[in-house]
Amino acid sequence: MATVALTKDNFEQVVNANDMVLVDFWAPWCGPCKGFAPVFEAASEKHSDIVFGKVNTDDEQELAASFNIRSIPTLMLFREKVILFSQAGALPGSALEQVITKGKELDMAAVRREIAEREEAAQGRASGRAGK
Repeated sequence: MATVALTKDNFEQVVNANDMVLVDFWAPWCGPCKGFAPVFEAASEKHSDIVFGKVNTDDEQELAASFNIRSIPTLMLFREKVILFSQAGALPGSALEQVITKGKELDMAAVRREIAEREEAAQGRASGRAGK
């Protein structure tokens, strides 16, 4: 599967409409980005069940800023609208395969429970401070 160009106009729709989305934040002038591009493309050909998207940080500065992208390339993995992985730096193919495999294997029900528990705990701390 070819990679999809992601913009502020289509990013949310792509992430919401697909079970798993792997995003590469890159720029045309970035040497490591150019080196990582063939690795990303090869993985996109191998994993047709995942949407592989690329965000050109020069063209999509607002989108990159919304994810606090400070270094490129940055790779981000979404599954069921949850960010499971975010890391700057070009990964070798074997490491990218590990990220994909772990993302597919993760029990998302457990992830959602953990998120809910953290949010509850944070709200409890916030309401405790508000009462003082």
